[in-house]
Amino acid sequence: MCKHNPLFLIGLLSLTLLGCASQPARLPQVDAQTVVETAAAPAVHAGDQASKVAMQALAYLGTPYRTGGLSPRTGFDCSGLVAYVYREGAGLALPRNTLDLSQLGVPIRRDALRPGDLVFYNTQRRAYSHVGIYLGEDRFIHAPSNGGEVRVENLRADYWVRRYSGARRVISPPG
Repeated sequence: MCKHNPLFLIGLLSLTLLGCASQPARLPQVDAQTVVETAAAPAVHAGDQASKVAMQALAYLGTPYRTGGLSPRTGFDCSGLVAYVYREGAGLALPRNTLDLSQLGVPIRRDALRPGDLVFYNTQRRAYSHVGIYLGEDRFIHAPSNGGEVRVENLRADYWVRRYSGARRVISPPG
């Protein structure tokens, strides 16, 4: 059951405003060596499936962390949250581990992040050991660790800056 905090209510309102009529997205066929060079500011568009995924993730704020967790009922680990949100929000079946997730889509420069992009961190002395979903405005949502719960973080916080491994775009922007 979700806690009714201000971020949850903002996320719920955003989901309502985005609407529900969309087709499930498919993983794009892209060259994994392509690096997106566009540095456009994050923007939420009604028809933007990736932004819908980002907004969907906010519905799970406060869900407890659980190693191997795959659902809001049992809790999430970081890759479980990503897999669940992308399945529910975009109809995509993503891998269940961070290293496999780090191979999807195309690499993105930090200054080109858009809502719905995956952000990766080195939290266990190896690159790509942790993943979150970028929300826009330098914030991402993730399931942090044992004893924690799904929460929003600032990617410019010193802890996250030092551990940043990279980002990937799984859903191409509209247009």
